[in-house]
Amino acid sequence: MKLTLFVPCFVDALYPQVAVATVRILEQLGHQVEVAEDLNCCGQPAFNSGCWLEARPVAVRVLEKLRDAETVLIPSGSCGAMLRRFYPELLAGTPHEAAAQALAPRVFEFAEFLVEKLGVTDVGARFPHKVTYHDGCHSLREMHIHRAPRQLLAGVRDLELIEMKQVVCCGFGGTFSAKFPMISTAMGEVKCTEALATGAEYIVSCDSSCLMHVQGLIDRQKLPLKTVHLAEVLVAA
Repeated sequence: MKLTLFVPCFVDALYPQVAVATVRILEQLGHQVEVAEDLNCCGQPAFNSGCWLEARPVAVRVLEKLRDAETVLIPSGSCGAMLRRFYPELLAGTPHEAAAQALAPRVFEFAEFLVEKLGVTDVGARFPHKVTYHDGCHSLREMHIHRAPRQLLAGVRDLELIEMKQVVCCGFGGTFSAKFPMISTAMGEVKCTEALATGAEYIVSCDSSCLMHVQGLIDRQKLPLKTVHLAEVLVAA
């Protein structure tokens, strides 16, 4: 299968190893991967802030770049939700509405694609650690992804998954953390407390933005936790 990888801007700038791990896994499974170059942000920060006039030109540029892509894969539930769920809403009533609706069913989050489209739950990884899984809000509530990442973790040798008692937001929310830092920090501390209670060594997620926020709190409080993207776990030997 020919796949087009959309690399979120925060992955490109801060966590390039996530994109590298994603490509390695897909190529290991025998698929051809092209990286969508000359793409920057998907427009979500402006969209979430209510600045739709500013978000639309960004979205249109993405649509133009991905117009011929057969399947678009994104290692982020947040950006995946933007392209699949919110582009049709953002561009409704514009000349680009049809293109947004056409792209939506071709967009997949990484874990969702492996399990739901390829039927893959075991890629031969080994990660001898206790982990807990964080559901990013967009991934869980907008893309309805819950089972897929857990099935992939279940296929990792020597990995023990311990679920948190509550499914709660990490508090990042993109621009939310900048506008309401005190609330964002408090929510992140609740997430860290939930993760610590599991006794896990790692918090795993499919959203590097969530992990970036949580890791910042972990570092400042010197907590015995680490964060890692699911793709990085799946390339561990």
